[in-house]
Amino acid sequence: MYRITPQLSEKIKHFATFPQTGVSLRQMVMFGQNPTQGTLFKASQFLSEELPIRLAHRVKELEELPHNLSDMPSIIRVKNWYAQSFQDLVEFPNQEMTPRLKEMAKSMSKQSEMQALPENSPNLAMPNGTNQNGRKGVSLSHRYHSAMDGADWPAEMHSYNEKFTKMIEAVKRRHDPVVTTVAQGILEFKQSKRSHIVDTDVQAFLDRFYMSRIGIRMLIGQHIALNKGPSRKDYVGIICTRTNLADMAQEAIDNAKFICEDYYGLFRGPEVHLHCNKDLEFMYVPSHLSHMLFELLKNSLRAVVEQYGTECDEYPPIKLIVAQGKEDIAIKISDEGGGIPRSGVPLVWTYMYTTAPSQHLDPTFDKSDFKAPMAGFGYGLPISRLYARYFGGDLKLISMEGYGTDVYLHLNRISNSDEPLP
Repeated sequence: MYRITPQLSEKIKHFATFPQTGVSLRQMVMFGQNPTQGTLFKASQFLSEELPIRLAHRVKELEELPHNLSDMPSIIRVKNWYAQSFQDLVEFPNQEMTPRLKEMAKSMSKQSEMQALPENSPNLAMPNGTNQNGRKGVSLSHRYHSAMDGADWPAEMHSYNEKFTKMIEAVKRRHDPVVTTVAQGILEFKQSKRSHIVDTDVQAFLDRFYMSRIGIRMLIGQHIALNKGPSRKDYVGIICTRTNLADMAQEAIDNAKFICEDYYGLFRGPEVHLHCNKDLEFMYVPSHLSHMLFELLKNSLRAVVEQYGTECDEYPPIKLIVAQGKEDIAIKISDEGGGIPRSGVPLVWTYMYTTAPSQHLDPTFDKSDFKAPMAGFGYGLPISRLYARYFGGDLKLISMEGYGTDVYLHLNRISNSDEPLP
């Protein structure tokens, strides 16, 4: 079993004193267009500095959780994964970088001709545009920008980029079960306290922790995709510059209906009426959008089926309406599934809360996110809201008890919002 040595613990504490640096969707796209080996090498330098800082912040927080939550076996397991990944990242450049590459890294940092990226705008999910206990991240113009094209990059740089990519792929795989393992830790915590309630400070920790995880996986996933190239048409890494909303919505509808009909044994589940301009395209991460739409539709389908019963001949349809403004693309999903009592609305944003029968959580479950058949883990809405907020959007819910629920998903069209770094 992995153990954190005193020396490693001190290094983690040191890195946790540095502020994190946010990257916007637009910056990632500008940086990743037509990447050279030099660009990818520069990106690996940024990640080998930035990821250890982000991981160190999380290890420190996992050690300082309230109410003895830090002592839960599953929380300790996650802390060790983060510490192990931190160690892999900080040791990698010393082991793999040749003297020639070190010289090139220094000279690239000094190049004034490099293309600086535009500054971000504050993320509205973060109050006052600051985070990290009031500290602001370092400007990206010095750290995350395109290297000069046309240079004769040595073979050892290509080899270094390949090895770095393999290493962070292993880090990403190691962290696949984090969401479920932390959830297991919360269950252990509730059992030890003999309480069904999770305190607000623990809820706030989960928001920060999972938001950070989205950011870490976004940076790693983008870097891996750029190195694996060439990318698909209209893609820069895992970002699609022309994400078609009608196509994405229809795919989510088909998937959610299939799961619903399978789960309840229905011949035909509730219909979902899609109102969306078929040509509406914008820059986004399709996997994030797919996750959010699928979760929201799944909730609406379940509410309608349970309100009217599995024997119903014709369910009232669910409406999915997409509108585009100058700043946002807004998606409204409306159902007639009976709604939620007003006192229960704040609870839908809390982790481990669900109106469905709770499902057993297998400790060996190692998927990167919950893919429950219909519901029961109580993670769908809070995690979806984090995905929305990550790139400057939001998720809101309005319910009419006795009638139904409307959820509003706002997505930032301008794509220049800072990451909300906890």
